[in-house]
Amino acid sequence: MKNTGPAFLITIDTEGDNIWGDRSHTVGTRNSAFLPRFQTLCEKYGFKPTYLTNYEMAVCPVYREFAKDAVQRQAAEVGLHIHAWNSPPVQHLTVDDHRCYPYLIDYSPELIREKIVFLTDLLEDAFEVKMLSHRAGRWSFNELYARELVRAGYTVDCSVTPGHSWAAMPGAPGRFGTDYSQFPVDEYFIDLDDISKPGNSSLLELPMSIRRNTLSRISPALYRKTLGRIGRFRSRELDWFRPKGGNVSEMLRVLSWARRRNASYVEFMLHSSEFMPGGSPTFRDAASIERLYDDLERVFAEVARTHVGMTLAEFHARHLVDQARGAAKESR
Repeated sequence: MKNTGPAFLITIDTEGDNIWGDRSHTVGTRNSAFLPRFQTLCEKYGFKPTYLTNYEMAVCPVYREFAKDAVQRQAAEVGLHIHAWNSPPVQHLTVDDHRCYPYLIDYSPELIREKIVFLTDLLEDAFEVKMLSHRAGRWSFNELYARELVRAGYTVDCSVTPGHSWAAMPGAPGRFGTDYSQFPVDEYFIDLDDISKPGNSSLLELPMSIRRNTLSRISPALYRKTLGRIGRFRSRELDWFRPKGGNVSEMLRVLSWARRRNASYVEFMLHSSEFMPGGSPTFRDAASIERLYDDLERVFAEVARTHVGMTLAEFHARHLVDQARGAAKESR
């Protein structure tokens, strides 16, 4: 397996069963038992997933045993992923937070800090490693949140979805998600006063690999006028590097786009529950899971031709080395 070249970053939002549909107060974690198959596939290609882990999975014995083994073998990384509505300390913002799913950014600064500290400590105690990587629950993030991550010692975030806005997605009453439509597509150290801009903080942002449709890149207004009014076309505006069931061509378009741009990484994502039949709206039965793995084999085999598997923390470490080498060359 290559040890140089652009990185393949696998990010798994590691959370309870079918969060989309089952908004009960008791969240299942049966999907933990389906993760070893995916881990085995990753190791076949020399890839290293980062399991961004929330509260119910952090206290699940099956998941803890699985992930601790992978971390100890340096075959994976565990990071932080907070679903604020059920991550301690719990403070209700709505009549039923399990129906509304408030964002962490909806809470007070004190609660944001306490939730980050609590789950960080829980994960570090469980896996006996420092937590370094993070993705926001429901993708929404802001400057206060970023500062608290830095305070807690995090060095990598991957919450940004460039070109995509969550501003129509409600959280607590009157609150909505983050608009990333004008954010960078490549890695950058975050400006803690404006997370959409590069700055001098220690927190490296690794935006999700999302390719804009050609027309939407040339003229967003024209795209919206000609296609945006027709609902079935809206999903074509952005290509994500994530399985949606039968979308191998979309993922390969993103990979080709990254190669043409000489991007230093391509970032894949999926939810842990999507590996379990019935764990998501997309993969409803055993047959759909088998098709998912067929798609993953095709995509991973193609990625392995040019990319090397890394965890988020490993990419951060390499990025620092590359940055230092670049600075040394400039000073000569």
